[in-house]
Amino acid sequence: MEIMADWLDLLKYILPSLVVFLTAYYVLRSMIRSQDARLKTEIVLGNQRIITPIRLQAYERMVLFLERISLESLIMRLNKPGMTVQQLHQLMLQTIRQEYDHNLSQQVYISPSAWEVIKNARGNILKIINTNFEKFKPDTPAIEFSRQLMEQLVEVEKQPTQTAIEYLKAEIRKLF
Repeated sequence: MEIMADWLDLLKYILPSLVVFLTAYYVLRSMIRSQDARLKTEIVLGNQRIITPIRLQAYERMVLFLERISLESLIMRLNKPGMTVQQLHQLMLQTIRQEYDHNLSQQVYISPSAWEVIKNARGNILKIINTNFEKFKPDTPAIEFSRQLMEQLVEVEKQPTQTAIEYLKAEIRKLF
């Protein structure tokens, strides 16, 4: 009987201690998990504060790229009196290639679908330029080539670059 009484006395001390220990364990575990979640959230928000301006700048640069490779812009900047179709054609292709190469790294900061739209716009502009170039003799004055390109622009509802710019603007609106 005395052994039973000793066990009961021992249980009187162990059982409350065990309850206190388990309660403290679960409370501390919950606090640690909560603090971890808060820290992760702070890190994500901090990263977003850093990356968001960079992403916006990338979208801005890509809009500028698209504006610079639009047919009107290319014609206005590159067509000089006395140029031949061959010269203007080569200069247009070279300019588009340089602009593209200069902005190639921006794909890191924009969505894959946006980058694909930009590549398609570039490809379509090149296609329009090359298709129209084939209609002329290389030594024809460049003004005729320019006129042909501008007439083609009038026929098209939207230039490929304009469609891409609208897509980028829609993506930017989704960011905010």
